[in-house]
Amino acid sequence: MPKEIHPYGVLLRPIITEKSTALTGLGKYVFEVDVRANKNQIKEAIQLAFSVRVAEVNTMKVKGKPKRFGRKVTYRPDWKKAIVTLTGGDKIELFEGV
Repeated sequence: MPKEIHPYGVLLRPIITEKSTALTGLGKYVFEVDVRANKNQIKEAIQLAFSVRVAEVNTMKVKGKPKRFGRKVTYRPDWKKAIVTLTGGDKIELFEGV
């Protein structure tokens, strides 16, 4: 059984791109989350932090890009992205007016 993560430690930052702002019209919001978090932990964290009801959570792991410093090639760290779908007319005010 995985170690329990505090709900406020699950969400790292919102992801604000053209595609993610287009998804807000459909009631979907995109966040960077802790790599160790599962869908249930993400759902609980969103509901606790924003007082909304979550219908669905989709997650994906994003591989780090290679970066070159001269001849040396290093990699950015891997991270996890979550697309959260809200029920009904719920909205997250953090994304409004972006």
